Amino acid sequence: MRTQHPFALALAQANHLGEGLQWHGPSGRWWWTDIQGACIHAWTPGASATLQLRLPERVGCFVHARSGALVLAMAKRVARLKLPDLQATGSIAVQPEEIVPLEAHLPTTRANDGRCDRSGAFVFGTLDESEPRHPLGGFYQYTSAQGLRRLALDGVAIANSICFSPNGRRMYFCDTTTRRIMVCDYDSASARVSEPRLFVKKELDEAWPDGSTIDAQGCLWNAEWGNAAVARYAPDGRLLARYSVPVGHVTCPAFGGPTGDQLLVTTAREGLSSADLMARPLSGSLFGMTVQPGLALPESLFNDG
Repeated sequence: MRTQHPFALALAQANHLGEGLQWHGPSGRWWWTDIQGACIHAWTPGASATLQLRLPERVGCFVHARSGALVLAMAKRVARLKLPDLQATGSIAVQPEEIVPLEAHLPTTRANDGRCDRSGAFVFGTLDESEPRHPLGGFYQYTSAQGLRRLALDGVAIANSICFSPNGRRMYFCDTTTRRIMVCDYDSASARVSEPRLFVKKELDEAWPDGSTIDAQGCLWNAEWGNAAVARYAPDGRLLARYSVPVGHVTCPAFGGPTGDQLLVTTAREGLSSADLMARPLSGSLFGMTVQPGLALPESLFNDG
């Protein structure tokens, strides 16, 4: 089932915890966050220079808005950042504008995975940083009209795998610690969800589910932390394929590229020993592979109009 190393190096990086990868069509760039590095990065394919936005707080995930701004799920707040030039390169210190605080009553949590739903609402989750981790976090929807609303889902220790079916009526998510990817019915306008049901249960040798994305056929692609792989599942949860990545900690897949036929993944150095890094020095880089035309679904932009 596993295809050996179809993912090749796309961009050498040393991200401590690369996450939140997305292709932004209007700028023609890949964007992602290095959570522990408190940076957002952007890269135009083929270019040697990248953009590094240095932030005062870690960013779990972020989305691009229709206005051209970025909406950030920072560690303890939702914030807005307007960049004068989405094509800029170099290292730039920025100060986002806070919109709303996040879980101020929970000092050990921070924002983690998220993306826009098909209607342009920002949906994300949080995690607990204490050891051992506890299911203190939650899943949230943020819109300009309704503000921040908590989704009626159980508490979560590490929120991950948030993505949406092509028609937007199903939401996928997981608590990484349980090794289970769940699915529920989802209504964006009301922020209502149905009772979750099991989509995929990872076995012990398949490591941990991290970020996910959905293709145009409704299949879910999941990054497997610790398993050096990206797995593709049919809409009914059947495993269709598993693609190897040259490093172990694979974090977030995304479709895109200038012609829409690329699947890239972020990776991480977090949790790796010196020996691990010697064996896999490209951990923290971006890796990619070519996919069939028409498989990519464009990322929805946040509706701030």
